[in-house]
Amino acid sequence: MCGRFAITLPPEAVRSFFRYVEQPNFPPRYNIAPTQPVPVIRMERDGEGRKARHFTLVRWGFLPGFVKDPKDFPLVINARAETVLEKPSFRNAIRRRRCIFIADAFYEWRRDTVGKGKSKAPAIPFLIRRRDGNPMAFAGLWETWTGPNGEEQDTACILTTDANGLMAGIHDRMPVILEPENFDAWLDNFDTDLEDATALMRPADDDVLEAFEIAPLVNKVANDGPEIQLPAKPSRPAEPSGAQATPPRRKAAGGRPQPKTLFDD
Repeated sequence: MCGRFAITLPPEAVRSFFRYVEQPNFPPRYNIAPTQPVPVIRMERDGEGRKARHFTLVRWGFLPGFVKDPKDFPLVINARAETVLEKPSFRNAIRRRRCIFIADAFYEWRRDTVGKGKSKAPAIPFLIRRRDGNPMAFAGLWETWTGPNGEEQDTACILTTDANGLMAGIHDRMPVILEPENFDAWLDNFDTDLEDATALMRPADDDVLEAFEIAPLVNKVANDGPEIQLPAKPSRPAEPSGAQATPPRRKAAGGRPQPKTLFDD
């Protein structure tokens, strides 16, 4: 799953990387949580048919158009890449409303068992980011939900896929992370063949990411500063191969275990 992430790089660096039209100014966020407003990139076409990437804010928590009362619908923060073409909640969005979540790190928790009875040990938080220091691009889906009184709300979710070699030692799922050369293919809901877009929903290569253990400060939503990204002394390797967790090279991001009300659809 992906239940927490962060955006800590300067806005100018983010805009330069993603090449969207707007010039937003936003503060670093180290512990972004579901239901909060989050920035995404969408491709839009003007009256003359020209396409461009645009920055916009949406609620993190996808609401399909058929939902009548959001209180009666589970909070969908993730959608499984393997089933988005089949499930009614996502069938239209995967064809017409693909987006990119802006991030530069995300968090995941490893749950171990200890002792003969295999009792659960406290979950261990890890920070995961790109080795090259660039922003992360999570593949996402968005939807405009219209309420009974005509009110509208843009909502979105992150697509997840099987873990790659690095993530397998922490969790069995990970976000779909897009490379820059594939941004347009994913965002272009007008001309990109659906098969070409869905082919991008795969685990990142094993050498793209790095991970290291952090302190439990990230577990509380109220903690939203750079201190939550500081590395903890690894109690165990982050990778199944037995290699030591990679030490940090720069400031990273924030997250915590997913509340029980959230799920990876």
